[in-house]
Amino acid sequence: MRILILGGTTEASALAARLAGRPDFSPLLSMAGRTSDPRRAPIPTRIGGFGGVAGLAGFLREEGIEAVIDATHPFAAVMSQNAAEACAQTRVPLLALRRPAWTRRDGDRWTNVTSMEAAARALGDTPRRVFLTVGRLELAAFAAAPHHTYLVRSIEPIGDVLPVPNVMTIQDRAPFDEAAERALMERERIDVVVTKNSGGAATYPKIAAARSLGLPVIVVARPDKPPGVEEVASAEAALDWLERLHGRSP
Repeated sequence: MRILILGGTTEASALAARLAGRPDFSPLLSMAGRTSDPRRAPIPTRIGGFGGVAGLAGFLREEGIEAVIDATHPFAAVMSQNAAEACAQTRVPLLALRRPAWTRRDGDRWTNVTSMEAAARALGDTPRRVFLTVGRLELAAFAAAPHHTYLVRSIEPIGDVLPVPNVMTIQDRAPFDEAAERALMERERIDVVVTKNSGGAATYPKIAAARSLGLPVIVVARPDKPPGVEEVASAEAALDWLERLHGRSP
């Protein structure tokens, strides 16, 4: 069974590991190519976009894809929409593998916002030391609040996408450790954390560290995903779906 996994997440990697070596499945992992040094996968991998809905639909037909797993990042709204439309056109079954969002716990000091622009505004007029963990591609919105001091963590160098007077950068990749996150925030005298509600365990330690330090966190909500797409929350559940689809139900 020929499977396309739209990846870039821990869940996509976990599913790829479970499919590796299975003679009844022929999986292909697709990565957007936004990271110059992605983690290697144990299954064949392609890098780059498809050229919109039409390009993806053509790829599904040409490659004989029989099922698509959308395991993209929760904030990859365009790719998820393209997958839904392309699969509807080609009548290829589609499953969304989406990790649950984080939820507020006792002690959390969250401000929920719906966009990066709203997050920048929520920082306020008083200069603050901001731990900015929203990804390199989202940084430009914070140029509208240049009076803050930013500590930016990203996988890739940020270049000149955040043209403000006071910005420091850390290049690092999840998973992170709560004790190390807490030490970082204390050392850098962080006043507030800004994050996407990405969900998952790999980057949650910053949320736990902020809670333990009593720091406020500005949380950017996830964008809407295409309606009507079946969803599961784990690689195991996605594999069960594929096995049922392939007629190999336990």
